[in-house]
Amino acid sequence: MMACLLEAPLRISVLSEVTATSRHYVDRLFDPDPQNVLQGVIDMKNAVIGNNRQKANLIVLGAVPRLLYLLQQSSSSLELRTECAVVLGSLAMGTENNIKSLVDCHIIPALLQGLLCSDLIFIEACLRCLRTVFISPVTPVQLLYTDPTVIPHLMSLLSRSQHTQEYITQIFAHCCKTPEHQTVLFNHGAIQNIAPLLISPSYKVRMQALKCFSVLAYENAQVSMTLVNVLVDGEQLSQVFVRMLQRDKPIEMQLTAAKCLTYMCRAGAIRTDDNSIVLKTLPCLVRMCSKERLLEERVEGAETLAFLMEPDIELQRIASVTDHLVSMLADYFKYPSSVSAITDIKRLDHDLKHAHELRQAAFKLYASLGSNDEDIRKKITETENMMDRIVSGLSESSIKVRLAAVRCLHSLSRSVQQLRTSFHDHAVWKPLMKLLQNAPDEVLVMASSTLCNLLLEFSPSKEPILESGVIELLCSLTQSDSPALRVNGIWALMNMAFQADQKVKVEIVRALGTEQLFRLLSDPDTNVLMKTLGLLRNLLSTRPHIDQVMSSHGKQIMQAVTLILEGEHSIEVKEQTLCILANIADGNTAKELIMTNDDMLQKIKYYMGHSNVKLQLAATFCISNLVWNEEDGEELRTRSQERQDKLREMGFVDILHKLTQASDPNLCDRAKTAMQQYLA
Repeated sequence: MMACLLEAPLRISVLSEVTATSRHYVDRLFDPDPQNVLQGVIDMKNAVIGNNRQKANLIVLGAVPRLLYLLQQSSSSLELRTECAVVLGSLAMGTENNIKSLVDCHIIPALLQGLLCSDLIFIEACLRCLRTVFISPVTPVQLLYTDPTVIPHLMSLLSRSQHTQEYITQIFAHCCKTPEHQTVLFNHGAIQNIAPLLISPSYKVRMQALKCFSVLAYENAQVSMTLVNVLVDGEQLSQVFVRMLQRDKPIEMQLTAAKCLTYMCRAGAIRTDDNSIVLKTLPCLVRMCSKERLLEERVEGAETLAFLMEPDIELQRIASVTDHLVSMLADYFKYPSSVSAITDIKRLDHDLKHAHELRQAAFKLYASLGSNDEDIRKKITETENMMDRIVSGLSESSIKVRLAAVRCLHSLSRSVQQLRTSFHDHAVWKPLMKLLQNAPDEVLVMASSTLCNLLLEFSPSKEPILESGVIELLCSLTQSDSPALRVNGIWALMNMAFQADQKVKVEIVRALGTEQLFRLLSDPDTNVLMKTLGLLRNLLSTRPHIDQVMSSHGKQIMQAVTLILEGEHSIEVKEQTLCILANIADGNTAKELIMTNDDMLQKIKYYMGHSNVKLQLAATFCISNLVWNEEDGEELRTRSQERQDKLREMGFVDILHKLTQASDPNLCDRAKTAMQQYLA
């Protein structure tokens, strides 16, 4: 019992001893003699180097506000102010908590103010500290842009020394995170001021300047188009980047130069068939995917390569046959650590923790590689255990891996061949359905796009998916706030209704509800409207189905058709709507809904005389179906005779006669076919 009692006071005394030694450093900052204060700051500097506990203690004891006060006092000597900046820089080198404390004490405005001093040594000390604070993930980068005079002043300091160049470009590279930041830096002459630094004698300066260009050019056409015309010492900037890609350059430099060229290419400033892309950038990025490289390099290499070739089938084909890339990516799932890191325990531990980043990068690159070419998709699915890897990727804990895996699956699902084989063999639809239950929107968009492809009529997965209760899920997507999700929900239902049994169609109409169906027919998004019309067209596809749907929902459907034909819609939308009308005209009982609606008949007449041939053709189809002679039974023949007479009276025969002279062969044939019904 005694031992327990002794223990607590002991601990307290040890801690207070540590704080006591730290306290005397802080007390000396308040000494009335400036010489003692200076010596105190120098001693503090020596005490904190490499000592994180000492740094934390000094922060807790309130050293920072006092150091900042001394740094800003005009009565302090330059030497004292410089030493204060150095100590603050050292404190910033500690933990993220240290940085938070420094930022909370308003270190950034104080140091930025310090840059107005003319003394170079002091400026460099302030910049070094600012650099350390800004590159920390806990510092809000916005603080660099609060005062509009800061960026132009930093630009003017670039010419002062190699140190100012290194620190300022590093700050820019880290703090350029949004299109607004890119614009501010661009407008203050970042390109002209930083370009000459690419041929600086200092590697650190060259490297930070290169990083600046990669963040400035990313998804930015204005910057990229300007970079193409920049000369550095008489040489084109893009050629300077190409030189930095060479194998004898450090990996970090090769990779960053490849990013600059990639971003310029994606922004349209360099053609995709340019030698700098095909012969230099692409092979360099493929090299980065090798298992000799470190994990971060492999991740960045694969993600940049995926971005480079995403829109371009030629680059995808070239990459797929470069250095066995497809099988090289399979190693991303097997060897998280590079060959060279196997001996380093710390590195191995780090790589195991970050192995999911490799899987994400591999899925992204496979998705990009396989987005257009059938042979490449085949190559990917035949890579060892590939489909199993994708399936397990769909249920990984990391959201980024799940998203990348579903992107990869979506890319492969564009292939009829794969839908019929590997997708079926691996029952891919099961994990996909599970993923759709409660995922964030960006995953939902990709997963539902993939599902649309799995529901195409030739896909063997269509049947089991139908039986799994997918209809309710898709109907709920059509109510989403996101247009992309509404499109995918209705698109999948449209694919499902194509040549489907009556049972499935009835189930779709029931689950969606007529109210929602008509809400979608007035959706502001044209894609949603087109897919909803497609669904309606597929629901109204065989005579019994047409009559059944129209007997229960005819009035509303005719109303919707009227609204669309009268509204301000594109040719495509109106054409699709007239095709629906032609399907209705093909029903036995359904056609009466058109025949008894003179307003609708006038609309058909109007579109038969329209200037657009597609609309004329679709409208003529409607009439052709309405005048069709029925062979079976006296009653039906009489009814078709009555329809023909009514339409003749309304002037349709004259219009058909005129259309038999049309210059468009399809329209001419369609009109002749309709005319023959009158002669039969």
